[in-house]
Amino acid sequence: MRIVIAGAGQAAASMAAKLRGLGHDGPLTVIGDEAAPPYQRPPLSKAYLLGDMGLDRLTLRAPEWWAENGIDLRTGTRATAIDTAARMVATDAGPVAYDALALCLGARPRRLPARIGGHLPGVHTIRDLSDVDRLRPELRPGARLVVIGGGYIGLEAAAVARKLGLAVTLIESAPRILGRVAASETADLIRDLHRRHGTTIREGEAITRITGTDRATGVELTSGDMIPADVIVTGIGVTPVTDLAETAGLATDNGIATDSYGRSSDPAIWAAGDCASMLTDTGWMRLESVGNAIDMAEAVAANIMGADTPYTPKPWFWSDQYDAKLQIAGLGTGADRIVTRAGDQPGHGSVWYFRGPQLIAVDALNEPRAYMIGKRLIEAGRTADPDLIPTTPDLKALM
Repeated sequence: MRIVIAGAGQAAASMAAKLRGLGHDGPLTVIGDEAAPPYQRPPLSKAYLLGDMGLDRLTLRAPEWWAENGIDLRTGTRATAIDTAARMVATDAGPVAYDALALCLGARPRRLPARIGGHLPGVHTIRDLSDVDRLRPELRPGARLVVIGGGYIGLEAAAVARKLGLAVTLIESAPRILGRVAASETADLIRDLHRRHGTTIREGEAITRITGTDRATGVELTSGDMIPADVIVTGIGVTPVTDLAETAGLATDNGIATDSYGRSSDPAIWAAGDCASMLTDTGWMRLESVGNAIDMAEAVAANIMGADTPYTPKPWFWSDQYDAKLQIAGLGTGADRIVTRAGDQPGHGSVWYFRGPQLIAVDALNEPRAYMIGKRLIEAGRTADPDLIPTTPDLKALM
C-alpha cells in the first residue's frame, strides 16, 4: 500500500512514525512545502522567538531517522492538486501516486486586509519558522511593539517582547482577552500577569487602520487614539488549510470534514490535526493543539492500517508566558458554572468548568497539581463536587 502524507508538521511526523511502528513496510512519502524538516510549532512564539531554543531542538526527528525508516521526506515541495480518480497528488516537483492519502496541512494565520495596512512591512504573523526569523531581529530593547489580538499567540508574543525589553501594548477588539477560549476568571489571571510585567492591555477597542506608507508606524483605534509602533504582531486566529481538499471535491466544514475514524468524504483520503474537522455530539469541532495533532494522527494511522477504531479527542493545551505556565485540560464550551480555587502564591490559581454536575475543563495557572487531577477526572468521565474545590486542602481528595 502506497501511503502519502501531505503536510510536514507535527501531525504528519506523528502519523509517519506510527505507521512504521504499526508495521507498514510499503512506500511512505511525506510532502511539505517548508524547507525545514518537521519541527515543533509551539516554541516558535516562546523559546525560539526569545532566542532560548535553536532549530536543532525544534526539529522533531533527526535527519537520519527518515532515511533509516524508509520514509521519503520531500521538503520544499508543494502539493498543488489531488486527482481522486487516478489517486495521484500533483506537486511542483512531479506527481506522487497513492493508495491512501492523509492530509495534515495545518492552518494558516489570518491577516489584516491590505486596505487597512495589513500588507505593510513591519506587520508580522507568527506561524512558521520564516515568520519568526523575520520578526526576531525587529524585537530590539526599547522598541515599541503593538500586538493586535488577545489570544494565546498574541499574549505569548507580548510576554517575549517584554522580556526582551520592548514597550508593549496589546489591543483586543472583544470585551476581554481570551474571549473565545477561556472563562473571564482565567482571563483575569492572565491580564494581571501581563500588567505586573508592564504590558499595556486595551480591551474592547478595535483598530481602524495601521498607519504608515513604506512601513507600519502605528495603529489607529476606532476611538481615534493613535498608538505609535516600531513593529506590529497580529494574532487574530488561524484558518484551516482546505484549498487542496476543496478543489478535489472533498467535504469541508470549518476544516476538512472527517468521520469518527478520520476519513474524509473520499474513502481513500484521511485528515488529521489543525486542518481536520470532526463531527461530535455538539456539531463539527476542530482542535488546534499539539495534543490533538499527535493523538488524531496516530489514530488515523491505525485506521489506515485497518484498526477501525473511532477517535475520541482528549483535549489538553498549554501556554508559557513570562515565568508562568497555563495548563488546560478539556473544553469549557457550554459550561454553566465556573468555580475558582486560589493558588498557594499570588497570581496562581485554577478555574474549573462544569456543565450541569459534570466537570468538563480546568485551567491551571502555575498549579500543576490542579491540572493533573482535573485532567484525570475529565478523561475518566468523572466529576468533582464544585463546592469542595475552593476549600479542600488536598485536591487528591476530589479523586
